[in-house]
Amino acid sequence: MEFMRPRGTRDFLFEEMEERKKAESTLRYIFENYGYREIKTPLFEELKLFTTKSGEEIVDQLYNFKDKSDRELTLRPEITAPVARLYLNELEKTATKPIKLYYYGSCFRYERPQKGRFRQFWQFGCELIGAKSPQGEAEVIAMCSDSIEALGITGADVNINHLGIIRGLFKHFEVDSKTQRELMVVIDKGDKDLLIESLSGDKPIISNDELNQILLKLIDLVGDKSILNEVKELIKDYDEPQEAFEELKELVDLLDCFNMTNYTLNLGVARGLDYYTGIVFEIYVEGLGAQKQVCGGGTYSLIKVFGGQEVESTGFALGFDRLMNAIEELTDKEEAKSHLDAYIAPISNDVRLKAYEITQTLRRSGIRCDVDLNNKKFKKLMNYADKIKVPKIIIIGKNDLEENKVTIKDMQSGDQELVEIENIVSYLKGE
Repeated sequence: MEFMRPRGTRDFLFEEMEERKKAESTLRYIFENYGYREIKTPLFEELKLFTTKSGEEIVDQLYNFKDKSDRELTLRPEITAPVARLYLNELEKTATKPIKLYYYGSCFRYERPQKGRFRQFWQFGCELIGAKSPQGEAEVIAMCSDSIEALGITGADVNINHLGIIRGLFKHFEVDSKTQRELMVVIDKGDKDLLIESLSGDKPIISNDELNQILLKLIDLVGDKSILNEVKELIKDYDEPQEAFEELKELVDLLDCFNMTNYTLNLGVARGLDYYTGIVFEIYVEGLGAQKQVCGGGTYSLIKVFGGQEVESTGFALGFDRLMNAIEELTDKEEAKSHLDAYIAPISNDVRLKAYEITQTLRRSGIRCDVDLNNKKFKKLMNYADKIKVPKIIIIGKNDLEENKVTIKDMQSGDQELVEIENIVSYLKGE
């Protein structure tokens, strides 16, 4: 009988896990440097948490099930909704705002597996709850950019828009919420031909030609802050989008203060969900092809959707697996290092007990080490130490032990030195 891993999942072996742990540690450092603290939510939640957020149509993408008490549950497809639920359960009435939190964990979607898209995947993200925008938005975007740069990924481009501009135009032209949602879904797909057909084809989504022409020009605007003049000209006759436009201008000024330069204003970045109210952004890494988007974020009022008080949140989720693809494909590779600081090699069976004792002493002193457990011949021990690229091998011999010493060999230089047992730790630590 042969057992295979489920479709759309992966196994990670030693070297790959080392790389993932390194990236995870880097991201944790950046997030915590900005004052964020980690939270953890369950792998499964009530199904209605996600249908309330995204609609009943999301069920087709979920691993949902009934438990033994006939409760409708699902493996989480993302972590934003669980964070909102956690906030309502644990933080709404007691926490001082703004609240800075981050998360890292696996999510599950029942989709067709393809390159860069799996049924089990990992997200690393954050939420800034209750901060005044656009100051909070600028800091979140800067942290996101810093995170990707810290991973060694260059050429990341942060594309930014403010949905309040489009929503303001919708309000002026009295576009109903269903039509708004339909068009925002089209914009979100990023298919220019589909958008043109949807606005100027035989059966346009919106029947107002004046609005359609404004939207076609607006959504096509991509560039640096100089395009703000073109945006201003397009919307100058309408009061409703002006506040959002001023917020976008203020955000641009704040990004300069946060030393952000790698951003593009892209009025075509959108979200298909109604609770997105302000700034939205996506980060693209050229060189990853169709899977170039490694992050999505923005400002939203999701807490209210779940019955809480009105409070804005700004956050983003990094696609951790795509980041790992970018690191693998686009960054310079460092020479693999050993997972150990030292390897202990007993020459004969009569010194093994002492070898185990020394090994434990080193481990409890913070030195990563291993010891032969299979009674291998000394030559095989040396070959193994060379194979795993361990920097030091500690040779335990009977004659050396009689003098309360061991031989420590530097595997790179070949130099070796007799060291008293009580001094092994300080010797290895270079003290």
